[in-house]
Amino acid sequence: MTKTNTIIDLASKISSEIEDFQMIRGAGAGNFATNSFMKTLRSHAIEILSIDYSEKRVSGKNSFAVDFYIPEEKTIIEVALGLPNTASEFEKDILKAIMAKELNTEIEKLIFISRAGAKKKCLQPGRTAIREWAKIVHNLDIEIFELPGEARIRKKSLIKNT
Repeated sequence: MTKTNTIIDLASKISSEIEDFQMIRGAGAGNFATNSFMKTLRSHAIEILSIDYSEKRVSGKNSFAVDFYIPEEKTIIEVALGLPNTASEFEKDILKAIMAKELNTEIEKLIFISRAGAKKKCLQPGRTAIREWAKIVHNLDIEIFELPGEARIRKKSLIKNT
């Protein structure tokens, strides 16, 4: 199993053990839950892989860090739980990967780990165009993996259906 797949599997297992993982919690509680999830994922990844691949600064002399960078697999992994939302870190995470490539960091793949609903959101025209551009112009493959569970229903969707 690749190290990338190990981290994806760990994220899936950890999220499955969290009651109501997909629940909308709001700003304070949501940030706390995300930080707790990431802390657990990082510690388990270090324990299993015996190397700390987390919070790597690969985009030059700025403060941008990626969640995980596995140099031997030429892969960045971003845990982007907000990917199903309209406003998300999608574009910024792609920019970080492209900046790293421009600085001669070996990167061929950007993996997003997100909540249920992320794949559907990333099939929308704008995000599809960005993914295609990243592949054609920068030779960057972008993949999205969804954590288990049902996609969250946005409040706006509930209003439309009533």
